Amino acid sequence: MLKGLLFDLDGVLTNSAKYHLSAWNNLANELGITLTDAQLDQLRGISRMDSLNMILKFGGQEDKYTEAEKEKFAAEKNAKFVEQIQKMTPEDILPGIPQLLKDAKAQNLKMAIASASKNAPTILNKLGIMDEFDGIVDPSTLHRGKPDPEIYVKAQELLDLKADEVISFEDAQAGVEAIKAADQFAVGIGDKELLKEADYIVASTAELKLSEIEEVFNKRK
Repeated sequence: MLKGLLFDLDGVLTNSAKYHLSAWNNLANELGITLTDAQLDQLRGISRMDSLNMILKFGGQEDKYTEAEKEKFAAEKNAKFVEQIQKMTPEDILPGIPQLLKDAKAQNLKMAIASASKNAPTILNKLGIMDEFDGIVDPSTLHRGKPDPEIYVKAQELLDLKADEVISFEDAQAGVEAIKAADQFAVGIGDKELLKEADYIVASTAELKLSEIEEVFNKRK
């Protein structure tokens, strides 16, 4: 029986991912690394340090910097990102999400955020939907990033629910893999081929209908 919904943030509730990717691209350029669109896309849904290490690997610089230098780069990237998200408003909530949250509340479903972003509370407050959620996974408590299932297991535990009682929403391949590794029902938002492991896939958030997702969820066994 469905009792809760778990959400990634960037690319699911709002398009703050564009600010992340822009900030990472700027940092890469400063380090003399040119990223392709495909490489940038691989940074979606993964943690800050994992993203940085991936960028350095793309540029053949994985062994060039100390951990202290890497921390400094990550902090610089985050400062630029935080500066950009200050201008976010409720208008930045993606289409279909307000109705989805409203329908979930009408069913008394619990909801939590499973995002690697340490800025999730700031973004949710800017969007005006912080109070909609019963919990937010603290990324600093995580030992492994997506596609490891840890973040989704923690989100489920925050709501005191079991894996077969939740539906989880993701726009990144690593995120969908994390959901499935947590043995949860995955809703993928985006490219059908990229997110093929998901149990239910839509091209955009505008197509999300809780009743239709639940219908598939209830038939899965």
